[in-house]
Amino acid sequence: MRLVTMFAAIGLAVAVLFSLYVRFAPSDPRIWHVDPRVVVDPGQDGAFLLRDEPPSDGAAPEFAGSPSEVMARLDAVAMAAPRVSRLAGTPEEGHVTYVARSRLFGFPDYISVVAWPAEGGSKLAVYSRLRFGSYDLGVNRKRVLGWLDAIT
Repeated sequence: MRLVTMFAAIGLAVAVLFSLYVRFAPSDPRIWHVDPRVVVDPGQDGAFLLRDEPPSDGAAPEFAGSPSEVMARLDAVAMAAPRVSRLAGTPEEGHVTYVARSRLFGFPDYISVVAWPAEGGSKLAVYSRLRFGSYDLGVNRKRVLGWLDAIT
């Protein structure tokens, strides 16, 4: 019985330490602030990539307005979402990486967005991916499509 209790206590301690690491691990912009148009997609199930060049999960969407206007609209939507912060970049630069954290454990997802001029306005390339694990139950895809729908 003591052995079972000891293993349970060790397991609990490991779980608590892991959850603290996940929540407070630093996010290095040199690693996570990437250009979705040229990033090498690792092909992980928890990633969602929109750009005009393959491989991607869809074409870069086009929006009315200049790149800075479109990025300002997207930034307003992203920053209004719960547990989202800017890791690097600004809407004015046309390149921002956001961190979105899950509610319970604080798992971080990184969403990099780049805007550039297009014939009818501006295009956005978006790369959303998780840091821990390999599958996200479609959360990154749903978040990106929701943000894009909100700025249409």
